[in-house]
Amino acid sequence: MAFTLYSLIQTAILCTNAVAVLHEERFLSKMGWGVEQGVGGFGDDPGIKAQILNLIRSVRTIMRVPLIIVNTACIILLLLFG
Repeated sequence: MAFTLYSLIQTAILCTNAVAVLHEERFLSKMGWGVEQGVGGFGDDPGIKAQILNLIRSVRTIMRVPLIIVNTACIILLLLFG
């Protein structure tokens, strides 16, 4: 397998898929990264843990429909061109 632009794009899509399927109650709360851990006080700078939790929630919320479309396009390209 050659190191191409398509393989880099496919890697980014797979990593985004991995973040999108993380379940907060089943997986993240067992790791100590549940909903209650991301709460900070007013005016406090959020820590790295809270920022990562916000990123995970944002990816799951915003990227749901675009990921379906991009995954479908990648599957069709792989079926057509091998």
